[in-house]
Amino acid sequence: MYNKNFPLVDLHRHLDGNIPPKLIWQLAQEQSIELPFTTESELVDHVFVENKTSDLLCFLNKLEYGVSVLGSPEACYRVAFENVAMAKAEGIDYTELRFSPFFMARAFSLPLHAVVEAVVEGVKAGNVAHDTHYQLIGILSRTFGVESCHVELASILAYSDHIVALDLAGDELNYPAHLYTEHFQAAREAGLQVSVHAGEAAGPESVWEAIELLGAKRIGHGVAVAQDPRLIEYMLKHDIGIESCLTSNYQTGAWVDTANHPIKTFLEHGLSVSLNTDDPGISNIDIKHEYSVASNTVNLNEAQIQQIQLNGRAQQFLKT
Repeated sequence: MYNKNFPLVDLHRHLDGNIPPKLIWQLAQEQSIELPFTTESELVDHVFVENKTSDLLCFLNKLEYGVSVLGSPEACYRVAFENVAMAKAEGIDYTELRFSPFFMARAFSLPLHAVVEAVVEGVKAGNVAHDTHYQLIGILSRTFGVESCHVELASILAYSDHIVALDLAGDELNYPAHLYTEHFQAAREAGLQVSVHAGEAAGPESVWEAIELLGAKRIGHGVAVAQDPRLIEYMLKHDIGIESCLTSNYQTGAWVDTANHPIKTFLEHGLSVSLNTDDPGISNIDIKHEYSVASNTVNLNEAQIQQIQLNGRAQQFLKT
């Protein structure tokens, strides 16, 4: 279990992947949005991942239930605010809540700028209400193509004073990082830091692209890093972090042998690896669950757990 004398940090936590069934049901009722379920309990059975899915895209489909009730900017604000409250209730000292404006807007064709503004304001209000200092990461949803990401990026950059970094998420295998070099150059020029989903559904070459072409200082998931000793050495030399998500990796099929998850390899090589929840609203977990898995399934020792916690603090994207 985690050490209570060290910070509890969650650097890879999707705000739009943490809309739990109770909140989905409430938002649907309040906005008169019809769901394909007659009861909240029936909704629960479909939202949560049971054991694991066949692949990453099947896992991502579970997120559709949550965003299907984002019928207004006010609903986006509510989700953002509640995400701060949920993280605080978990005892998280610091988190970076990441979100895709396009993904959140899609069901009701909401204006992207309105979605970003609502999320920014919701987190800001949540921070005040709960005495937290959580930050935001904007996501480009690569799955919807290069041009959609240009529009999505514009909405994120319009609020760059309130966002610490840019991420690339979605269908990693079919939409490689090199398609988005222009987007991330603009983001870096605007002062945003970079975290990229890579090495989750594709191999080490995807991580190399994220680092060399997009300027990633942290890699989301990154299980494929373990396949490339040269990549491990490079990331160690340049202090590039890995955001590990044990339960998510099992559920997506990225790494199903959790007992031998490469998080242990990363620690042994001295890489700055942190432990995170990814999409707690569909994985049905919290950060303490992930530390329990790390301790009891991966069998990390007390010193390794403490190092993970310290890595999380060291890898924070703080506004300068």
